[in-house]
Amino acid sequence: MSDGVRFFSAGPLSVFAVILLVGLVILIIPLLILGMIGAAFTRLGFSWITAIVVVLLMLFGSYVNIPLYRIKRDMVRIYPDTTAVFGSGSPWPADPVWETLVSINLGGAILPMCISLYLLYQAVSITGSSLLVPVGSGILLVALVTFFATRPIPGVGLRVPLLIPALTALLMGMLLFGGAGIPATVMAFVSGTTGTLLGGNIPQLFRIKDLEVPFVSIGGAGTFGAVFICCIVPALVA
Repeated sequence: MSDGVRFFSAGPLSVFAVILLVGLVILIIPLLILGMIGAAFTRLGFSWITAIVVVLLMLFGSYVNIPLYRIKRDMVRIYPDTTAVFGSGSPWPADPVWETLVSINLGGAILPMCISLYLLYQAVSITGSSLLVPVGSGILLVALVTFFATRPIPGVGLRVPLLIPALTALLMGMLLFGGAGIPATVMAFVSGTTGTLLGGNIPQLFRIKDLEVPFVSIGGAGTFGAVFICCIVPALVA
């Protein structure tokens, strides 16, 4: 000990134990989160294996974008070069964007829509009642709320708020069906996922030309998080 400071020399075993502990934490936390999400999906009627597969497909499918069509611009903004004046690079993109590729995301659009159709079919088969009218009303309301909450950001794309669509859909499910249960859960799931895509992406495509982005994905970046939360939140209260 020197000047009141105590030094401790850790052996190789201690260092290895610390590294092992950190590695376990890094490995276990995602597995716990995945297990919680899988448990939520089991409440929707999926088996454990199917629930984990669905969650993994959505997560890995978020990296898969299927091209649909291109939006071409007739005119682009030409920004002045401020390098000569200010001595630094211009903050604006050097190359103008003449066209935007519109795609649809596998994990954030196609799979959630397929799950929604499956759950809606299962709910109608179990309850024996038609859910089309209340679900249609829920989709319309969530789409309207999401439409006005979505922010188009030039140079970035469309940004859908994470929690607003899911909370709106959950509230609609509870109000129309008097609380928790299969109809309320299916209502929240279907209206949340479908309403988010309809309000946050599809009717927003007319704004793409003004955003000057080379790529936009329906259910992809800027939207996937909101759709994924719409899949989880209703299942948690099932």
